[in-house]
Amino acid sequence: MGVFRDRMEEDLRLRRYSPRTIESYLLRVKQFVGYFMRPPTELGMEHIREYQVYLTEKLGASWEVFNQTVCALRFFYSVTLKSDWDVHRIPYQKTSKHVPVVLSRQEVAALLASVDNLKHRTILATAYATGLRLSELLSLRVSDIDSQRMTVRVEQGKGRKDRYVMLADRLLGQLREYARQYRPMRWLFPGQRPDTPLSSSTPQIVFRRAVKTIGLDKPVSFHSLRHAFATHLLESGADIRRVQVLLGHRSVVSTQIYTHVATDYLRTTKSPFDSLPMAKPLLHSGRRRSHETGRVRTKARRPVQAARPRHAAPARRRSMKTSRRRPNRRRSNTARRRSITR
Repeated sequence: MGVFRDRMEEDLRLRRYSPRTIESYLLRVKQFVGYFMRPPTELGMEHIREYQVYLTEKLGASWEVFNQTVCALRFFYSVTLKSDWDVHRIPYQKTSKHVPVVLSRQEVAALLASVDNLKHRTILATAYATGLRLSELLSLRVSDIDSQRMTVRVEQGKGRKDRYVMLADRLLGQLREYARQYRPMRWLFPGQRPDTPLSSSTPQIVFRRAVKTIGLDKPVSFHSLRHAFATHLLESGADIRRVQVLLGHRSVVSTQIYTHVATDYLRTTKSPFDSLPMAKPLLHSGRRRSHETGRVRTKARRPVQAARPRHAAPARRRSMKTSRRRPNRRRSNTARRRSITR
C-alpha cells in the first residue's frame, strides 16, 4: 500500500492532524490491509466487518484501539480513496466510563519527596502544579514561564489550542533553583541533546519508581497527577468552569467526572438514610409486627414433644394379631329373647 499510504499521509498533514494521530492512523490501516493481504481498493464493508469481529473476539483489542481503527478506516475510505459507499456505516464500539483513581495530597507530597534528582522532581512538581498533560509538559519552553504575571503559557495543546494556567509561588522557586543548576536554553526540560525536548518515557519511568519507593498500591500513572490537580481544586472550592478552562477541556462534561471523586462533594451530600423516620425494631422470632395495623402477630408454634430418656427401652410394637379389633361378643336384648322363647 505504498502509494495509498503516501497519499493518506499527505491528506492527514493537509488537515493538520497531530504527528501522533498520523502515525496511529497509518498503523491501523496498514494492519487492516495486512490482515487480508489484498489491495485496499478490493476491500469493502463486509471485509471491515470481518476485521472488526477479529479485533473483538480473537485479538481482544481494547475499545480505544477499536475506535481508533474505525476513525482511520473512515478517513482512508472517505478522503483518500473517495469511496462511493457511506463510511458512517462502520460502527464504533460503545465506550466504558471509568472514574479516575485520585492521589491524596499526602500521597502527592510523598511522591515528590521520594525523588532525589532535582530535574525529575521538578518535572513531577510542574505536572501537578499546572495540571498539564505529558505532551504539553514536555513542549514547554523557557519563555512560556511568565514570572511577572505568574502564568504558564501552553502553546498548541491538545486540539491545537493555546491556554494559560497559573504559576504557583512554590513552583516558581523550584523552577529558579532548577534553572540555576541545569541552565535550560530553549526547552524547559531538554533531553540528552539540548535542542530536543525530553522523551515521554523518562517522566513515566520516574513516576513509577517514585510509586514503588513509597509503597503505593493504587493503580496510578503519570496522568494521575493531572487527575489530582483537578480533584484537589474542586475540593478547595474552585468553580467547575474555572477548572475546565485550566484543564483545556472543550466541554464541561469532561470536567464533571472529577465531581464523582472529590470528597467534599461527597461529604456535603446528605444520604437519604439519615432522613428516614425512626421505627421500632422488629421483635424476636415468633412475634412479628404487622406493617399494616402495627399489632403484634404471634406465630403458631409446633408442640414440643417430651424427650425420651437416654437409656429407656424402646416401646414394643404391637403385632398384627393384637392390633386387630376384636368382635363385640355382647348380644343384644332381642337375641336373648329369641333364645328364651326357643
